[in-house]
Amino acid sequence: MFRVFVRRSSDLTYFTDDPARELDGVREAGPGWWLRGAGELRDPHDVERVLATTDRSATKGYAIVVAAPRPISILVALEPDNAPAIVAAHRTSVAASMEYLEQRGLVVRRQSGDEHHDEPARWERIVSFTHGVNRHGEPHLHDHVLVGARPDGERTVLDSRSLFVHVPAADALYRSSLRHELASHTPWVAWRSFKGIEHVGGLDEGYRSLWGGHHDTRGEKLHWERDDALNAWRGDRLRFEPEGTVATPRRSRDELDEHSFAAALEGRNDVARRHLVAAWANAAVFGESPGEVAKTVDRLYPELALSRGVRETTIGVGRARMTANVREHGPRPLRADDLAQWTQRSRERSRSDLSR
Repeated sequence: MFRVFVRRSSDLTYFTDDPARELDGVREAGPGWWLRGAGELRDPHDVERVLATTDRSATKGYAIVVAAPRPISILVALEPDNAPAIVAAHRTSVAASMEYLEQRGLVVRRQSGDEHHDEPARWERIVSFTHGVNRHGEPHLHDHVLVGARPDGERTVLDSRSLFVHVPAADALYRSSLRHELASHTPWVAWRSFKGIEHVGGLDEGYRSLWGGHHDTRGEKLHWERDDALNAWRGDRLRFEPEGTVATPRRSRDELDEHSFAAALEGRNDVARRHLVAAWANAAVFGESPGEVAKTVDRLYPELALSRGVRETTIGVGRARMTANVREHGPRPLRADDLAQWTQRSRERSRSDLSR
């Protein structure tokens, strides 16, 4: 889940002072890591350099919380041997989704006469902090990504409207990437239901009830040691009540769920590239890498390939759904290199019918 918070303070000690030891030995090095830039991650003055802004703006930057779906956070508590691979998959997915957000959502507005244009921009520095628990001590794998309000080399701040409208697509890419990375590097298979709920094959739903993440109070910010977290989770499991597992769908892992994709566009009058990316990533039931999602979407919808910002080029829902093509050729493949073979399906069936 992606959530974006505006930062009006340059005090980042909340992040630099938290060693997040609940993931010691699981996460590579300490909680902080640079997606771009360098500096001492425990020094708030070094980290504050991320928050570039202008004298006229009250916004210093943005804190972007990227949280793993609940069942995948739970795996970190239940599977110590696989926890390092799970955290690594999470970080890989954070980086990939942030790359999308920068490439498509980070723009500055330029005015030429009466016309406005969204020009691409780039952050000079990006830093993140990986944590493993929430304020109630439950397993909660998440990152706090910090970026500035003023892009590198610009005199003005970024267009925040563009940043926010691209968040759903970035979130969908993060989740899709995480499902893909989990299947590639651990024994577990994560998948997304038609209703938009993430599941892990074989994981009892009782754990979701045990560590639901919903509380009446916000809770107190505590600093956990790794052994303390493990002991707390073992104690929690004494209250575990089995509820059964949700059956993993029997479908191709290489094809799009066309029903989910079409449903995601229901009610729209027009469709921008960001809507296609979000719908495609979510309809990749077992996940796909963000790079492959982008490659396939741009191959299918080349007229939108250069779109960015809040005023993206749009197409109609019919063109977006490609219903006639799907009826003729079947579900679309997730990988761009398989599209040529996909277009041959009906021709092969036609030749077979003629030979009878």
